[in-house]
Amino acid sequence: MPVPERRTLFVTEDAPRLGSGRALRVHGVVRALAQLGPVDVLYPQRGVLEPGEEYRAMTGVTLHAAAPSRGARRALAYAATRARGVPDGFARGVSPELVRAARRLAATPDRGHVVADGPVCAAALHGLGARVTYNAHNLESQLRADIGDMGSPALLRRFERRLLARVGESWMVSEADMAGARELCPGATLRLVPNVVDAEAISPAPPPAGGPGRVLLLADWTYPPNVEAGRFLLQEIAPLLRAARPGTVLVLAGRDAAGALGLDATAPPPGVELPGFVPDIGPLYATSTCVAVPLLTGGGSPLKFVEALAHGRTVVATPRGAAGLRGTPGVHYRVADGAAAFAAAVGEVLAAGGDPAMATAARELALAEYSITSVVERLRPWATSS
Repeated sequence: MPVPERRTLFVTEDAPRLGSGRALRVHGVVRALAQLGPVDVLYPQRGVLEPGEEYRAMTGVTLHAAAPSRGARRALAYAATRARGVPDGFARGVSPELVRAARRLAATPDRGHVVADGPVCAAALHGLGARVTYNAHNLESQLRADIGDMGSPALLRRFERRLLARVGESWMVSEADMAGARELCPGATLRLVPNVVDAEAISPAPPPAGGPGRVLLLADWTYPPNVEAGRFLLQEIAPLLRAARPGTVLVLAGRDAAGALGLDATAPPPGVELPGFVPDIGPLYATSTCVAVPLLTGGGSPLKFVEALAHGRTVVATPRGAAGLRGTPGVHYRVADGAAAFAAAVGEVLAAGGDPAMATAARELALAEYSITSVVERLRPWATSS
């Protein structure tokens, strides 16, 4: 009797669909896994939100929904999860129906690896122990300490240390997060699986010619470090930049950028455009000379940074914004620390109409390190292991 092909089970906490930085990481990882073998994607069915068509179109991917409950069953699951030392914000996301469905799917004869996407699913799959591979989106104890939204830092570090020690392997998004995870849990098995985009499918456009220049900041505005970065750009960098280059336009794109930044979407400040959510982001990059990544907090490798590299745009980033990238400052992107230096660096890029050599190097870096193809090769040894 032929041996059935081993299927990966990928468990995520939301219906898989594009629309945020987190969703882009899930999409890139699932796309890569599907090129290595069949994948079952399990998610909780909440309300009317359905998986995106991009998942339904993926060859080798089968979607499974679990209907989460409310009331006593959910309360008992929350209490049991909290008793294991899981922070409140993560414990609230654990669905007993998702746990039950994951255990059922994990027990099928053709089951290979089991991947828990993020800390909520890793907490939910606690009972599967070392069978689980943890797909991290951040080093949570570092990120949450920066943005202060998860209660006791000591509790969070303890939870993350135990998680890293318990699972069979953890996928971290950057070298910086790898180093932090090693320090937190020296015995953890770690693999670098960076945030990626479909770089091969992107056709970079030449930067626009003439004019004072357009600077793009495209972000998920539900993420507090992005809101902080947007305010830093608007309040501290922009006045210095416009003093040197009057007429410079800042394009702050993404769903509800206006609300997150306290602006009126119908009457933005002079020199600011608020296009909101844009399904096709290609024109945003095509009409921008420079992309700004002015992060002051946060971790990982910003997906919009990676996306800008793939589009062949000159990126100016803060040291924190570039901390998770494998490229070389001055070769693949520019790094500037502080508002004055950042404004000066962006002004130089705009005055030159972009940096073709840097844009070419950026694109090559994206293809080599931050493409779906590159993640397939990173995961191939894992996929073929028992």
